Amino acid sequence: MREVRTSISAIAVVLSLVATSAMAQAAPQAPAGAPAATPAGDHTVDEIIVTAQKRSNSLQNVPIVVTAVGRQLLQDTGIKDIKDLAVLTPGLLVTSTTNEGSTTARIRGIGTVGDNPGLESSVGIVIDGVYRSRNGVGFGDLGDVERIEVLKGPQGTLFGKSATAGVINILTAAPSFKFGLDADLTVGNYGAVGGAAEITGPIVGDTVAASLYFADRQRDGYFTVNDGPGPNAAKRDTDRDFYTVRGQLLITPTTDFKVRLIADHTHRNEQCCIAVITRASEGNFANSLVAALGGNDGNAANPYARTAYANRPDGQKVDDSGISMQIDWKVGPGALTSVTAYRDWKNTAGFDADFSTADIDYLPFDNSNSSQFRTFSQELRYAGASGKLDYLLGGFFSKEILQQNTSILVGSQFAPYLGLLFSSLVTGEPDPNFLKTGLTFPFVGGVNYASGSGSVDQFHQRDSTYAVFTDDTFHFTDKLSFNGGLRYTFDDKKLAQISNNIGGGAGCGAANAAFGILNSVNPAAAQQLAAVNGTMCLPFLSPGYNNYRNNQSESESVLSGTAKLVYRASRELLLYGSYARGYKAGGFNLDRVQCTIGTAGCAPGSAAAITPINNTQFGDETNNSFEVGEKATLFNRKLLLNATLFYQKYKGFQLNTFNGLVFVVTSVPSVISKGVDADFVWIANNQFTIQGGVTYADTRYNLNGAQLANLQAQTGFLGTTNSRLSLAPFWSASLSGTYTQPIGDRYQARFNLGAKYSSGYNTGSDLDPGKYQNSYVLMNGRIAFGSSDQRWAIEAWAENLLNTKYQQVAFNSGFQNVPTNATGVLDAFLGAPRTYGGTLRFKF
Repeated sequence: MREVRTSISAIAVVLSLVATSAMAQAAPQAPAGAPAATPAGDHTVDEIIVTAQKRSNSLQNVPIVVTAVGRQLLQDTGIKDIKDLAVLTPGLLVTSTTNEGSTTARIRGIGTVGDNPGLESSVGIVIDGVYRSRNGVGFGDLGDVERIEVLKGPQGTLFGKSATAGVINILTAAPSFKFGLDADLTVGNYGAVGGAAEITGPIVGDTVAASLYFADRQRDGYFTVNDGPGPNAAKRDTDRDFYTVRGQLLITPTTDFKVRLIADHTHRNEQCCIAVITRASEGNFANSLVAALGGNDGNAANPYARTAYANRPDGQKVDDSGISMQIDWKVGPGALTSVTAYRDWKNTAGFDADFSTADIDYLPFDNSNSSQFRTFSQELRYAGASGKLDYLLGGFFSKEILQQNTSILVGSQFAPYLGLLFSSLVTGEPDPNFLKTGLTFPFVGGVNYASGSGSVDQFHQRDSTYAVFTDDTFHFTDKLSFNGGLRYTFDDKKLAQISNNIGGGAGCGAANAAFGILNSVNPAAAQQLAAVNGTMCLPFLSPGYNNYRNNQSESESVLSGTAKLVYRASRELLLYGSYARGYKAGGFNLDRVQCTIGTAGCAPGSAAAITPINNTQFGDETNNSFEVGEKATLFNRKLLLNATLFYQKYKGFQLNTFNGLVFVVTSVPSVISKGVDADFVWIANNQFTIQGGVTYADTRYNLNGAQLANLQAQTGFLGTTNSRLSLAPFWSASLSGTYTQPIGDRYQARFNLGAKYSSGYNTGSDLDPGKYQNSYVLMNGRIAFGSSDQRWAIEAWAENLLNTKYQQVAFNSGFQNVPTNATGVLDAFLGAPRTYGGTLRFKF
């Protein structure tokens, strides 16, 4: 693949040179004083077209909250993936954690943490009509994008089950029957270098056209790494090193029949993504234990020095390939559309789980820690009009095979670290040999965890989804219409789990036996030290998983849908009220699950403490959403001003929480999100355009006392019955302005400045106050100078122009979250620092 990548990069450079030469030789020379290009006609907001209802329509005619971003604004703002997109979209927040396969998108404060692939996303991602299995699967270089539509609120009727919070609908540019070549070369700080080239044109007259896109981008990491004694050898982290290639064919034998074929492949191999300490343990308790082992976990007072600590390798390797075919056929009174796709996505990722130079625990960066989705999907729909009725009928099928491998191993200092920890808590005197000498441990020959011992798990899940749907609009009059949609979904999941232990879980077995002795001698002391036993017998250490096999299955039949009443008060004003019901499938926690030691039926030292819980199923998530909105088109179609009031009530909200030791999946009975969305686009003239919006979302738990107590017991939740959800800011606002200034007859300058404001929010699922992120602003800017016909341009740009310091997600540090959840060590994945550079573009 290295040779292929080098060859394609060379071809892209050659194409750029050919384009430059061709422009110099073939471009007609205009007479002195004559304009270089014909002035474009006046633009209006009516030109903003979306496919939010699976039909092309003006944004101002669609009774859905949609933020639409076109090709030029995407380029001006430097948008290359869904995380970048958040800068332009109020109410959208996108975060990543241990690797970018764990990317999570949230709309109006609702999303599902991506660390556990057993949970589907709350925000669906669709690229060229093809649904992506998880948010992380949809993360990557998007290539030549025609536009992106962010649909807010449940969109399950037309887009399927995993769209309870919204959909990010991405449409790339189709091949053209006019020859063209686009190429760019970018350099920037942190050693960034990259480029992209796309060639398009006819293959067979006006019947077959093709395009080929290739991008190659590299960058050094944002973080300096202290690897201590190793074996980690990386000195930088969170770098970029990937390439992507996409080829397309467009076949149009008649005006009524069109076929579009797309094949793509992306490869990433990067050191990503590391966390740094943001809060020391109370009294530096846990930090002192790490130091006693000769380790270092960083300086909590200065996390933005971006010095990280990891003695074990940290990395991600992603291979993402797919092929799709869309057929559009005008037949009978309507049009038939078929979208067939197959995708294969695999992410291999490992990291130092204690984020220190002490050798405590880690996930190896090899196939034992990998996720692979292989998905076949088929959608068929027929749309048309008859009299006053616009109709759409369709069916959908998806077959998803998920292979999840997980391995957590202990390092050479795991047992001494626990010895120091427990002796400090029990006797007040740190002793690294405490697991051999203290409490009742000598009676079982001591407790030891051999270096390299731990868990090896394989989860094989098959998910079959069948759906039929309809979305219809009846026009009572020219002004009043009713839109109704229904979707019936049948979802069937089957899970096969195979688990084993390197070392047979001997350390936990001995510890549990010792606590069994203590429980018979002094039950009160055993109960007091239940948390100690819980730490020593975490599921990944448990002998209960020696040669463990477990098979589970579940199926769901769900009816979802929407109803919208739309009134066209005038050509300038559309009013609507809507109801929508969204649905996200349940599934299985793809992790080991045991009872919580010390709770009823799970006494320290008992057999139950190391017995797997075979049922890891969690239920589906539904959302009942109500909206009242308006879409106004003002100032001679130059300004759109849209606003919507929304109220959403979620039932069975799927919460994934990391408590510093394990992931816990919980179905929260009730969550309510309410507020207002407002968007505007102002095309002042052909030179000046402003686009922006604001979202106010009050997204909170809606629990009674018993439900709160249950959540606290399961996850260590630190909130109240009515706390705001994590990663759910009250206010979110975006603003982007672009100004083009002609310079003489042949040249122009282009200026863009975009900003995103977010009010404060907590970044942790348990709502630990130490994980709070204050309000912040992200700003991007770009200045371009080039020819008026846009055949070439040179740009200077900066992202995070203000060098804003902010956290993506904070979490409890592994095995260092002591004395308590609210006072233990916190680590965080930080947002990117300021980056800047220059880009040279050619177009022919």
